Amino acid sequence: MTKTILVVDDEERITDLLRSYLEQAAYRVLTAGNGRSGLELARADKPDLIVLDLMMPEMDGVECLRLLRAEQTTPVILLTARVEDEDKVLGLELGADDYVTKPFSPRVLLARIRAVMRRGGQADPIPSVLRAGRIVLDRVSHVVSADGKVVDLTPSEFELLAALLGAPGRVFTRLELLDRIQGTAFEGYERTVDAHVKNLRMKLQACGMDAQKSVETVYGVGYRLRREG
Repeated sequence: MTKTILVVDDEERITDLLRSYLEQAAYRVLTAGNGRSGLELARADKPDLIVLDLMMPEMDGVECLRLLRAEQTTPVILLTARVEDEDKVLGLELGADDYVTKPFSPRVLLARIRAVMRRGGQADPIPSVLRAGRIVLDRVSHVVSADGKVVDLTPSEFELLAALLGAPGRVFTRLELLDRIQGTAFEGYERTVDAHVKNLRMKLQACGMDAQKSVETVYGVGYRLRREG
């Protein structure tokens, strides 16, 4: 089945370039010129992935992402001309799965899109179910539950949790987790993982778990999932 990608950017040359490039890669492409129309298209067409610019008129990418994440877990890759880490971290904390800094190569963006889609929908089905304490993760159905309650995770949060569940008690460095999330640890930095862990903990906490104890910080190293029992 053909995958649909929504590109939201106010620069027409970028939307035209990406439409042409992604259509050649066999994707169906939708485009929008601002955050408001992008949000409307995301709600109406339910794309498989969204490429979202941060700086746009009417509604910027941050507000668009904030509203999107209140409604759906569609994978989002940010396009940003900003170089400050704070802007990138803010996007990741709001639930973005990855980011690409302008100017960018369409080939690099395509690689990022494929990586996010792979980890979002084609995870290795062996083993199909991972369990640790009260957390259950099904890699086939892509469903996670905590204390019997379904937890809606983004693809990056799902892969991060799958890595931790696969080896309870083992300490994963941030670089190892970044590699699991991005497929390759390039253009990444430690705070990317910290932002995803923060989001994951908040969602587990909402299910009644002590997320700070379940996903432990090993200072100066990384994170581990606490063994129970």
